[in-house]
Amino acid sequence: MRVELSAGTVEYTDSGGPGPVVVLVHGLLMAGSLWDGPVADLATDHRCVVPTLPLGAHRHPMREDADLSLPGIARLLGEFLSRLDLRDVTLAGVDTGGALVQLLMADGASRVGRVVLGSCEAFDNFPPGLTGKTLVATGKLSPGLFGAFMQQMRLRAVRRLPIAFGWLTKRGDATTAEWVRPLLADAAIRRDTVRMLRAAGADPGFLLEPTERLPTFDRPVLVAWASEDRVMPLDHGKRLAALLPKGELVEVADSYTLLPLDQPAEFARLIREFTAR
Repeated sequence: MRVELSAGTVEYTDSGGPGPVVVLVHGLLMAGSLWDGPVADLATDHRCVVPTLPLGAHRHPMREDADLSLPGIARLLGEFLSRLDLRDVTLAGVDTGGALVQLLMADGASRVGRVVLGSCEAFDNFPPGLTGKTLVATGKLSPGLFGAFMQQMRLRAVRRLPIAFGWLTKRGDATTAEWVRPLLADAAIRRDTVRMLRAAGADPGFLLEPTERLPTFDRPVLVAWASEDRVMPLDHGKRLAALLPKGELVEVADSYTLLPLDQPAEFARLIREFTAR
């Protein structure tokens, strides 16, 4: 499915159905396919809506004047919820998707009834780890050189390095291989990605001021953190849960940052139990 938003065309999937609405948000250089595993489980009794935002693995170029900063993309996510008229949403984000969710929470998120924050950027952890630092640094390249650099991601051995996806997922290499194909094939997607990375690199503290407003978010928040995460410190998950008036922390074993890839059944179970309360 597609929806026209102010920045351009955004693709999304919608499982339909009358159950509770869950909107699932991915991170940098990722697509909605991050959530295929949990959605296959949750869609039996939830309506699962999964956008692919312009974070580097999207397939439709954005408008040249689109705001591709991370706060701008968070506003685009809010526009997506409004355009589809989604209400009382359970909004879940992992990796930079969790940072986008925090930005919406700080601004009130009137259409959101509850939140799930998987392992994600928080506080001053941006760009996170070797993966984030490498990716943001490549944004300084021209789109052409960026594309040449990213050609290396065709190789599994490169994708499994700590500077790529190696410390983000234990088991999701086949999915990560798909995410790099749009920017390798389309110069306009490379242009968007470089613009997004440059904006992110210019504002590494984009979460600091919004974090101060998170204690005003009065709805339930489940903080689900990978206990073996090498990129997003577990202490940040504990701090987020303590900061939020209705926050609670659950640690997930045998997973790196991308819980939907490494532990899809467990993550689906946590969301189902959380929405059923």
